[in-house]
Amino acid sequence: ASPLARSFRVDYECNCFLKDGVPFRYISGSIHYARVPRPAWRDRLLKMLMSGLSAVQVYVPWNYHETLPGVYDFAGNRDVEAFLDLTAELGLLVILRPGPYICAEWEMGGLPAWLLWKPDIILRSSDPVYLAAVDSWLHVLLPKIKPRLYQHGGNIISVQVENEYGSYYACDHGYLQHLLGSFRVLLGSEVLLFTTDSTREEELRCGTLQGLYATIDFGPGSNVTEAFDAQRHVEPKGPLVNSEYYTGWLDYWGEAHASTSAAWVARGLEDMLQLGASSMWVLTGLSGVYHRYMFHGGTNFAYWSGADYKDQYKPVTTSYDYDAPLSEAGDPTEKLFAIRKVISKFQPLPVGPMPPATPKYPYGQVALQKYADLLDVLDVLCPSGPIQSQFPLSFEAIKQAHGFVLYRTQLPRDIPDPATLGAPPHSICDRGYVMLQKEYQGMLERAGQMTLHVTGKAGDTLDMLLENMGRISFGANASDFKGLLGNISLDSIPLSNWLICPLAIDTAVEQGWPHAAMPKSSSRGRAGPAFYTGTFETPGVAWDTFVNFPGWSKGQLWINGFNLGRYWTHRGPQQTLFVPGSVLRVGCPNNITVLELEGAPLTPLLLFLDQPLFNRTLGCSTSATE
Repeated sequence: ASPLARSFRVDYECNCFLKDGVPFRYISGSIHYARVPRPAWRDRLLKMLMSGLSAVQVYVPWNYHETLPGVYDFAGNRDVEAFLDLTAELGLLVILRPGPYICAEWEMGGLPAWLLWKPDIILRSSDPVYLAAVDSWLHVLLPKIKPRLYQHGGNIISVQVENEYGSYYACDHGYLQHLLGSFRVLLGSEVLLFTTDSTREEELRCGTLQGLYATIDFGPGSNVTEAFDAQRHVEPKGPLVNSEYYTGWLDYWGEAHASTSAAWVARGLEDMLQLGASSMWVLTGLSGVYHRYMFHGGTNFAYWSGADYKDQYKPVTTSYDYDAPLSEAGDPTEKLFAIRKVISKFQPLPVGPMPPATPKYPYGQVALQKYADLLDVLDVLCPSGPIQSQFPLSFEAIKQAHGFVLYRTQLPRDIPDPATLGAPPHSICDRGYVMLQKEYQGMLERAGQMTLHVTGKAGDTLDMLLENMGRISFGANASDFKGLLGNISLDSIPLSNWLICPLAIDTAVEQGWPHAAMPKSSSRGRAGPAFYTGTFETPGVAWDTFVNFPGWSKGQLWINGFNLGRYWTHRGPQQTLFVPGSVLRVGCPNNITVLELEGAPLTPLLLFLDQPLFNRTLGCSTSATE
């Protein structure tokens, strides 16, 4: 169809979508460009196309692009326009989910941490400060989207407004109305706008709005007929749409690796296709539209993994494998072929073979050496110097979004007998590594240990390194402040006169530190936060690989300045980090930098494998392997 004739809309009489005036049903899958290195985008999208998908669903994480107020990044891996153009080149349609809130188990659900610089802001509401930030962002993003809408000759057939808003406590229809107005002004009156919520009546009441087509989400364990009945209560006519049919589930640190049977997922998909297809062919009944979340999960590189709050804080692992049809490394799984077989019963598959798994290489053991204790390199990591404050300040108060902040004070008196160093409930966000006179004392944790016993002399230096493990991405606790949120006390007497150092570790590592510097000689052993370095060369090819951390505890890994994410060997279940081949170099050394937070093994080495390990969870009687 020419751009003038192109249209995508809802037919409320025939309960279906009309594409260029013809009844249309799509089968789609989710892929998050922010979790996939740009060089791998084409491979993943092509595999989705060859699986029989006609469309992909794409989130746009606001915080990935507007890193500071008015500071935007759409380059490299963040080039959303290039990603969308690639989907169009391959012939895939797009269902776009630009938020402003996306959940996605992504840091703060995609909302920028700098919103919390105003501590009393009410997120996802009609709060004027929040709306002003949203409007500013939408005026940057949506003009990039408009020319790519289907009506304008592009491939974006629909756009979601907000995400699962019914699950949020605010239930502010004025906010949804404001978003609807902004999307209409910036995208025009013809584009199909929709919402997604669970099948719960209360959530559908709060998450839907006249003028936004209401869709639902549910997984393979649900009763399909009952689930779509819930959609019918709020959307009596129009196509049945499951916007998130869960192919697997996410992993939390310290819990078993999630897995969902391929047969179960395929059976649920077939049930839905039967429900929609049996009536659709005569164009009088129900037209079902089904979306697999996730089809390809990818990786939470750097600090982008979010967290849930379900009775306690639950951070998400670095891997976002999701037990999806395409694995974290983009490889077709048994589940993909089971889904593909079901799809082939209802529509022709594309001609041609499924692209194979990307090659992996086990680069083997790489020995590391200790470079320095973190406390000995503060001049590099905190070049602007410390901030002075009588009492601790949060990450947000000192405008540090991610990573680490060091808090330093002195003991006010001699402590010959063990005294209790403690913090109020919910004030350690999220882990605090304690050093006294540069000797590691132990760790305080948001959902765990909140006290330590220490001895020392008046004037001894007390350091606490605070780690942000990811802001809550779902539920009512979206204002998830980080750092020390209360007073640290010694035998119930608050400590004061703090020096606070926001650490710019990534900036230093991206600029070649510490490989361009001489190792520090003042290493005091293996306990506590410290940097380790090493190098390895590839044998003429730079293939994907997985790095294992035998004997290590918890920390962060960089290769060639690229932050591959958090490892947490003794908490599990994830035991390896995915290393895309595009990060590696051929013909020159690959620089490894590890920040170990608790304690390195006696012989510090990394082990590069050709497959991932998700095989151990603290406190779990059964292990999950992959």
